[in-house]
Formats: sequence, C-alpha cells, structure tokens
Amino acid sequence: MSDSVDTSKRRFLTTLTSVTGGVAVAGVAYPFLASMAPSARAQAAGAPVEVDISKLQPGEQMTIEWRKQPVWIVRRTEQNIADLARVTGSLVDPDSDSSIQPAYAKNADRAAKNEYLVVLGICTHLGCSPQYRPEVGAADLGGKEWMGGFFCPCHGSRFDLAGRVFKGSPAPTNLKIPEYKFINNGTAVVIGEDNKGAAV
Repeated sequence: MSDSVDTSKRRFLTTLTSVTGGVAVAGVAYPFLASMAPSARAQAAGAPVEVDISKLQPGEQMTIEWRKQPVWIVRRTEQNIADLARVTGSLVDPDSDSSIQPAYAKNADRAAKNEYLVVLGICTHLGCSPQYRPEVGAADLGGKEWMGGFFCPCHGSRFDLAGRVFKGSPAPTNLKIPEYKFINNGTAVVIGEDNKGAAV
C-alpha cells in the first residue's frame, strides 16, 4: 500500500472549491452593492450637485451643470441688491407671482440669501441661454434703466439680476429658480436638494 498522495487531484479540488466560493460571494454581494446605486428614476432626474462658492467674488458669475442644464450662481454686490428695487416698475412680474421658484426664493431678491442668485440659465421664451451682462447703463440694453442682468441674444429678452423679466421682452415669465441649499457655513451650495435634504 503506497503512502503517496495524488497532488494533482488535491489541486483540482482546491481550485474548484475556491472558484465555487468566489461565485457564491459575488452572487450575494452583487444585489447588496446594486441596492446602493441610485435608481433609474433618480439617475434620470439628476442627482443633486454640490458647488464650492468660497472663491466667488462680488460681481462674479459661475456656471455649473445640473440635469443637463446650466445653472448660474451670481454673487451680487451690495449695489446690485440695492438696484433691484429701482427696476420693479419696468418688470412684467416683479413679485414673481407667475414664476417658478421655491417658497424661500419668492422675494424681491429671489434668493435664500440676498447676496447669491441661483438661477437656471435658460430663457423662458424658447430655451436659449442668455448672457450675463452686469455692466450698469449698457446703451444697447436700455441705458439708464439697465442696472445689470441677463440678455438673451436669440430674441432680445432682458432679465434683471434677480432673473425677473423686463416688459417688452418675448419671455413670458421670470427665469426659473431651482431648489437649493447652502452648506459648509455658506461656502458651498447644493443644487437640486431642498433645505430638508430631500432630492427634488
């Protein structure tokens, strides 16, 4: 009787057991890991986007993409904020009664914090993207009436620095304000999430 061991058979059984165990672990892990991924509905809607605004200087604008749309964040100067009241008589909807914005942005500044305007950069006329025109008194935009804002080159719609549309513009309503909240002591903003933390 031989004491020799068939090592090739042992290697085969060890490899077979390892492969079977690996497949079983993968089969258990996949549903668990897949459950942590966003749902198809959430992916289609677009996840919230966090933006660092700590380096944004007064008078500057930045553009980010959310749900495949441009969102503008403008840090208004104290003068910009004061000038908003000067143009109310020239606006279609100065109180934003017919426009889309969260409740916390239905005010003269159309903002949760008056220093920052967060607005969808899409004209409410035919969906063009207006240009940021912060210069006061621009002759091609109304001269003395123009306190800075946005101009849509497609059909000439004008909006003030709160995204409110001027009378005589083709755009029927003010620019839309998305849901957003400030985090990190106001140095960042999350677009697409309300103040309760629920994605919208």
